[in-house]
Amino acid sequence: MQLPEGELEPWMNTSQLPAHGANPRHVYEKLGLEIPAAILDFSENCNPAGPPPAVLKLWPHLISRLIAYPDPSGEPFLSEVANYHGIPVSSVVAGNGAAELLSLIAERYRGKQAIVVHPTFSEYEATLQGRGVEIIRIVSSEEDGFKLPVEAILGAIPSASVLYLCTPNNPTGILPDRADLLSIIHKAGKIGCEVVLDEAFIDFIDENKSFIPLMNDFPHVIIVRSMTKMYAIPGIRLGYAVAQPEVIAELKEQLPHWNVNGIASAIGAVCLEQEEYRNEAIRHANEERRKMTDFLKQHGCTVINSETNFLVFKPSNAGKLYTDMLRRSIVLRHTENFRGMDGHYLRIGMKSSEEMEKLRSNLAKWFKNELYRP
Repeated sequence: MQLPEGELEPWMNTSQLPAHGANPRHVYEKLGLEIPAAILDFSENCNPAGPPPAVLKLWPHLISRLIAYPDPSGEPFLSEVANYHGIPVSSVVAGNGAAELLSLIAERYRGKQAIVVHPTFSEYEATLQGRGVEIIRIVSSEEDGFKLPVEAILGAIPSASVLYLCTPNNPTGILPDRADLLSIIHKAGKIGCEVVLDEAFIDFIDENKSFIPLMNDFPHVIIVRSMTKMYAIPGIRLGYAVAQPEVIAELKEQLPHWNVNGIASAIGAVCLEQEEYRNEAIRHANEERRKMTDFLKQHGCTVINSETNFLVFKPSNAGKLYTDMLRRSIVLRHTENFRGMDGHYLRIGMKSSEEMEKLRSNLAKWFKNELYRP
């Protein structure tokens, strides 16, 4: 596969790049490039182990779900979530992926003001702007390692109806300090500003870091969780939100009947029972992230201190590295649409040990200024 020489800018319109990771063939299609027969995709962040073995064992029995309407509230998944977190069922709503729930939540703030702290997940602004929400943007400092800008957030809260925080953050992988998070949430509660915490990647760190156990103390907090990443089930679309029962009831009023299909609900319930599987996923992510961090630092890259199953780094020329990896059928995650990073960083999702070693081998050649000629 031949690609034009040079850096990103001379031949690639960055607006063509997909706004999300995964679906790597779309990268090649949008750029008008030949799609390789095999692609190593580091742009998405799902567990490389694949779905839990218990899900694969269950699969033949799910055929019966095809001929029956699903439970309208998302059972048995809903009860399993409540049991997993030790909370009432009335505090949980199931969704067709976290994306549906973010869209649902955004409707609460139609025509109001929302704080979004960048760089972060693009869906917050996408769903809010579709409801005419005025965005108050705060951009974390690159010089400060993209740590949560606590003072700036505290200063902006009086002007907003809601604050969105990604904990741990995507794309940086940074988990805010608990004391900082509590100070922000306390102030928001005092002035009537709701807080949406996106915990899509918290289970790659430690469930004890979740804010769910504290939700009764903070009725103005809504927590969004995804089943996609840890359990490697993006194809069935499944997530849930946790909040006070009255908030959950308001969210459910907007949902269509049967928004969660029966197969997804059954699979989700089984996934939450897989403690050993989760522990192994955390161990693997930590090990591979440490190895990749050490490798990148040895080659002069700035690496942000991630705590989850991906990391971002700044090479000497992110645009050229991105396109040179495309030459090798390797897709990294660009940061062109992450405010504050503006394409100067790249993100790597942790994959199998063999895939990570292949990536390091290709990166090592790039760092030595070797040209790629497939």
